[in-house]
Amino acid sequence: MFLTETTDWQTLGRRILTRAQDEIGPMGLDPETLGLVLVAPGADGAEGFAQNGMAPVYPCSLVKAFHLIHALAALEEGRVPAHGEMDRALRDMIRWSSNTATNYVIDLITGTTGDTLLEGAEYLDWVSKRERLNRFYWAQGWPEWAGCTIPQKLMDDTRYGREAQFAGAGGVNLNRLTPLACPRLLWGLFHGSLPLSAPSRGRARAILHRDPSSPDAGDPNFQLDGYLGGALPAGAEIWSKAGHNLWTGDTATSWFKHDMLRAEAPGRRPLIMVAMTSGRALAETHPQALPRLGRLIWDMTEDITRA
Repeated sequence: MFLTETTDWQTLGRRILTRAQDEIGPMGLDPETLGLVLVAPGADGAEGFAQNGMAPVYPCSLVKAFHLIHALAALEEGRVPAHGEMDRALRDMIRWSSNTATNYVIDLITGTTGDTLLEGAEYLDWVSKRERLNRFYWAQGWPEWAGCTIPQKLMDDTRYGREAQFAGAGGVNLNRLTPLACPRLLWGLFHGSLPLSAPSRGRARAILHRDPSSPDAGDPNFQLDGYLGGALPAGAEIWSKAGHNLWTGDTATSWFKHDMLRAEAPGRRPLIMVAMTSGRALAETHPQALPRLGRLIWDMTEDITRA
């Protein structure tokens, strides 16, 4: 594991969960089912706290941050030709969490298309190509990737044709991410342990950057207001990708709300927060639950992240 859970972080993490239960529990937050990971640079690398860190969860649009890194690597390696539509899709996939843009990126880096039914060898070849999305991350050798799978496209409702075939009966093959895989990706992006050149890492950071003063910040598709970064103090610099599903027509993919975020502020070491939540109350009824959680974490980690 890339993360060391020190005694101080474990103590602080338990205090944060207790406060979260008291203050946000009435909105539907259950610390027992919450996937929560906090990470900051320490003397010997990444230090922090994890609750349910290796429990795979349907990740909604968190997978788009992983596709961004894979797509940039594919561009560097020449597996995908650079072109304007790819640039536009990478931007919109993150900035507006566009499913259409994401599925375009998936098609390009796997050489597949979706929808109509396939059979036999043709279907198996298609599955193998789509599994490139997983193989890229298995090749990184991350223990945090155990239990993860991200080859399914992003859908606004239920699946049909080969996409339904691939998801499997009861959604057995739907996308899953562990809460620990998300900070592992952000840690690699900012600390240089991803298979990307410095210019590509810089490009990924620029795409993931969220400016609270931007005119777009209040748009729910921008995924800042209503998420972990929505109540952070002025002056905090934020990079993030969130995921949010209401009712999709499929119980396995409905009522989730997640965020993976890195924040910096003067006088503090960078802090990565990941929260993966489920349930209609958090996904729909109480949009300020995640911002309250983000601010609670930010305030309670001030001493331990002081520069």
